[in-house]
Amino acid sequence: MSHVKAAVLVEYEKPLEFREYPRIENVGPGEALVRVDLAGICGTDVHLWHGQLPIPLPVILGHEAAGRIEALGDGLAEDWRGHPVAVGDRVTWASSVVCGSCYYCRQKNQPTRCVARKAYGISYCADDSPHLRGGYAEYILLRAGTALFRIPDTVPTEAVVGAGCALVTAIHGIERTSITWGDTVVIQGTGPVGLAALSIAKEAGASKVVAIGGPKHRLDLAREFGAHAVVDMEEATTPEERLKQALDAVGRYGADVVIECVGHPAVVNEGMDLCRDGGKLLVLGQYADAGTIDFRPHTITRKQLQLIGSWGFEPRHLHAGLNLLERSGWKELFAGEITHRFPLAEANEALETVREWRSGKTVIQP
Repeated sequence: MSHVKAAVLVEYEKPLEFREYPRIENVGPGEALVRVDLAGICGTDVHLWHGQLPIPLPVILGHEAAGRIEALGDGLAEDWRGHPVAVGDRVTWASSVVCGSCYYCRQKNQPTRCVARKAYGISYCADDSPHLRGGYAEYILLRAGTALFRIPDTVPTEAVVGAGCALVTAIHGIERTSITWGDTVVIQGTGPVGLAALSIAKEAGASKVVAIGGPKHRLDLAREFGAHAVVDMEEATTPEERLKQALDAVGRYGADVVIECVGHPAVVNEGMDLCRDGGKLLVLGQYADAGTIDFRPHTITRKQLQLIGSWGFEPRHLHAGLNLLERSGWKELFAGEITHRFPLAEANEALETVREWRSGKTVIQP
């Protein structure tokens, strides 16, 4: 194979184009060439497609993927956890590479806000050599310094990509809320991030978790993931109806923690109403600029709310996620979340499927 096929975002809100790039023949020190087995379609990919986050175009999308090592550069003999890696091993990787030396990395211990942070499938222009920096392709070249993880033999690739960036994003976000044993939690949204947040909230000790979302097949998944109650947005069509049903389930004072996993700005207001006085609202789903909203700051003061933001994740969160996926029950849940698979040539249909909420988790299988 002298060329590698990729699906490329060339213009916002236009179909992806299918291009070929030169195959990587010489892998540099610390780099890894990986043949992509599965690439997840993240909701953020849809936001990028709509131009809601400034990125360099053209770009090969795909920031959550797994595959097999095709070639290793000099000096790369172990993964992030110190496990040996070799050609043929199944691997996944943290989507971002940070500098480790800027103000946020070194002084504030906030590496997800690194000023030089670059993410696969988002930050790399496909016109720039070596081109292959996204998961919607037959191969991806991982740069030196990437947090690479060999996938445990007991964990199927489907579980890793089914969990995608949602699981590790939820781990990071819920870490910042400090959910304590016995807390009540409301999850806004039943897409991949919402389902991951549901599972991590229960793992953190939540005594009752209520999920608000839809359509029906996603509510069924929420029940499989352990939701104690669900609120169907197709039936509860107004904020007032959703608030009433959620409070009936969680208790009249409101939830200790509300986790927004939708990506639509308006639900943040609903989230504040769902919190009890002194509660916490974690805004986890607003990864792209989908617009602004009006709200009353008085609500924050009167209810003594804590509003928390969380951006991305660190390699340690991926380490924790893989540990969870080794447990019986977890791997099956997240692998089972994949409901739609598309070949690379049907990447546009895959994006449409996610945009229209027709799937659990959608993946591209090059």
